[in-house]
Amino acid sequence: MLEIIILGSGTSHGVPMIGCDCAVCRSNDPRNKRTRPSIAVKSPSGTILVDTPPELRLQAIACNLRAVDAVLFTHTHADHLMGLDDLRRYNDLMGKEIPIYGDASTLEDIRRVFRYVFIETQAGGGKPRLQLFEVKSPMELCGLIIEAFYVLHGNLPVLAYRFHHPQTQRCMAYVTDVSHIPPEAMEKLYHLDLLIIDAVRYEPHPTHFGLWQTLEVIEQLQPKQALLTHLSHRFDHATLCAETPEHVNPAYDGQVICLE
Repeated sequence: MLEIIILGSGTSHGVPMIGCDCAVCRSNDPRNKRTRPSIAVKSPSGTILVDTPPELRLQAIACNLRAVDAVLFTHTHADHLMGLDDLRRYNDLMGKEIPIYGDASTLEDIRRVFRYVFIETQAGGGKPRLQLFEVKSPMELCGLIIEAFYVLHGNLPVLAYRFHHPQTQRCMAYVTDVSHIPPEAMEKLYHLDLLIIDAVRYEPHPTHFGLWQTLEVIEQLQPKQALLTHLSHRFDHATLCAETPEHVNPAYDGQVICLE
């Protein structure tokens, strides 16, 4: 079985946005409260976290995420990286170092931004104990076969991930922060039980898909189910549900999807 937890479904500003009085930012619908984007993928053999957003601690508490066996990074923009220090709590809970996977530039950024993690320092309140690995494709983690491949976030190549459970043959993919999917990446995204994909607003954006672009990609790929993520305050959850096909819905923080 694959269990996917939507830890955060929001854009880089989150929803509500600071200083905004729009109807979505003032909404009482909890599905319109969106923290920065991340998911956890759970199999019987362990839990894989994708990205470490600034609200990671709050997301983990809200979703009762008690274990992280590995972390995959898509890229190192602040909304995907800056909660990395919260991993030290999982070191304590699990009594071991946590393997971190990303491409070479991602690992370089992590060493630079979180320099204190990788040099000798006083004990203080502790620091994350991490092992950095350059991502390989395919690779096996927590009993899952994972393929990493590049999509474009504006002009920036960022990693997307496909997860395959070999026992159940269930497949899902996570494609966040994307404005173009090259043909070789599209080939990785067919025959999915679940596709989680970026849609930041209705109209196109320089570095993200707009809703109509995302729906065109979903129509081409034909996943059994699709969830939209990296959602801004331009989207009201209930309204967007009514505007999308039956098998396509906006994700929301705390959502759990089981692929059995």
